[in-house]
Amino acid sequence: MKRIIAAILATLMLVACFAGCSGKKTLVMGTNAEFPPYEFVDDSGKIVGIDAEIAQAVAEKMGYELEIRDMKFDSLITAVQSGNIDFALAGMTVTDERLLSVNFSNTYATGVQVVIVKEGSDIVNLDALEGKMIGVQSGTTGDIYCTDDYGQDHVKQYDSGALAVAALVNGQVDCVIIDNEPAKNFVKANAGLKILDTEYAVEDYAAAIAKDNTELLDAFNKALAELKAEGKLDEIIKKYIPAE
Repeated sequence: MKRIIAAILATLMLVACFAGCSGKKTLVMGTNAEFPPYEFVDDSGKIVGIDAEIAQAVAEKMGYELEIRDMKFDSLITAVQSGNIDFALAGMTVTDERLLSVNFSNTYATGVQVVIVKEGSDIVNLDALEGKMIGVQSGTTGDIYCTDDYGQDHVKQYDSGALAVAALVNGQVDCVIIDNEPAKNFVKANAGLKILDTEYAVEDYAAAIAKDNTELLDAFNKALAELKAEGKLDEIIKKYIPAE
């Protein structure tokens, strides 16, 4: 009987190993797919964009399959900390506050926060933001910076940039502060809006990785460096953000 049990256990272990070890392992990326051109859902329902393609290229370099999960932006850091995802890539800026919770990879892109207003608005520069109601995407650096600069009473948070822009169109806020590239898409899709010439903030984008996962951080940075040297990073970014 003991021999039979041992044989069964050995078979089960072999099956488990075959199921778990055959094929590539999977890296799970968290993102918020409402931030074009960095991440958005295409007509087929697939999450695409700069971050999705860079993550795919990094995963391939590391010998992994990639799984992308869409979630609210302000839940990404918690998901990384809890291990529900391996990393977050979502046009996320490196900040001192976030560095208390997660590590960040080397930067792969530079973002510029800008101000969207209606045509004819009396907001013509940053000085004119004082006392206005500002729409932002919850948990983003636009949210953090505006709340610090103008106070919570003058900042209205939305689950996505698209909802913030809809609020601007409907007259619920006076302006929206968001990354320049999504801003271009929103202005193109909504007649009567424009982007101020003045930059609100310039920042670096990177992948958020759990503090205790230095092995993944090192491997991610190595893959990023190789992709940069090969010109692949520039190729992906230029695909979505053509040179003007």
